[in-house]
Amino acid sequence: MPVAPLLPGLLTAGFAVGVAFTVHALVPALPAMTLAVLLGLLSANFPGSGTWQSGRARPGLDFAGKHLMRAGIVLLGLKVSLADVLDLGWAALLLITAVVLVSFGGTYAISRLFRLPREASLLIATGFSICGASAIGAMAAVRRVRHVDTVLPVALVTLCGTLAIGVLPLLMHPLGLTPAVFGAWTGASVHDVGQVVATAQTAGTGALAIAVVVKLTRVILLAPMVAAAGVHQRVAMTRGPNGPKGRALETDGTEPRLPPVIPLFVAGFVAMAALRSAGWLAPGWLEAASFAQDVLLGMALFGLGSAVTVRTLLHTGSRAVLAALASWILIAALGLGAAVLMIQQGT
Repeated sequence: MPVAPLLPGLLTAGFAVGVAFTVHALVPALPAMTLAVLLGLLSANFPGSGTWQSGRARPGLDFAGKHLMRAGIVLLGLKVSLADVLDLGWAALLLITAVVLVSFGGTYAISRLFRLPREASLLIATGFSICGASAIGAMAAVRRVRHVDTVLPVALVTLCGTLAIGVLPLLMHPLGLTPAVFGAWTGASVHDVGQVVATAQTAGTGALAIAVVVKLTRVILLAPMVAAAGVHQRVAMTRGPNGPKGRALETDGTEPRLPPVIPLFVAGFVAMAALRSAGWLAPGWLEAASFAQDVLLGMALFGLGSAVTVRTLLHTGSRAVLAALASWILIAALGLGAAVLMIQQGT
């Protein structure tokens, strides 16, 4: 695709990310990624900026929402150290895995109960249970979900992640949680890495350290979850009722191309995690990659947020928001139980 049509949208997204970083620097409790989505939502619903977002800027914003998201997922792997994860112990790893699997299944069931479409339910379950918008982008790729259909799940996961930043710290003392338990709870139940940091840091550096490791353990599960979805999709297409080998044909009579078991950018995520775990990169390179990842994901999230209009939200109605809130409560409860058990096991 020619670069020129993409420039207006990419420059708009870059400017918005700059604003998000500036606000985050002034108010550290507000994660830059959350601000990027909110700025996109706001810009899409103001008359002047909304026209720009849906017009000349749209190709670049869509490019950011899809391709820059994938590049950011690759760099996300550099935040994952296998040694740090293994230090949690096998009991904690099994607990975190159980939280991810049960919250995935529970969120999917809740979304279907509220009569949300299957693909939307799958994306919401993936984003809530693993790592927010990044997981949604990865699952959408392997399931071949249209880019436009990822917008609402990203908005919902951002809404509930932002809610966690304000609500969870208020519950720490009423529930009698130690900083260690609060950190583990945050890491096990909050969606996005930036939102985890913003929530856990309210309880001190000890809570923050535990929260980040627990969260990144959930992030590691992105690859096997996406691989499982890829295998399921390939089997479903192969067993279709029509066409050669039982596979449904395209409208032009040709066989559809099977989706990859693991998309290339998810394989890149795994490779970057292995590189980080090997300890071959100097801290300076890791910091630079972390900044680049924040920029890429911030631009992607702004692009996705700018596609959400009030009309879209009203069309979906309250069902999607209620499903998201019910799922958030489920994951918070599961994460709290796992956090208490993890800290008890470690003491």
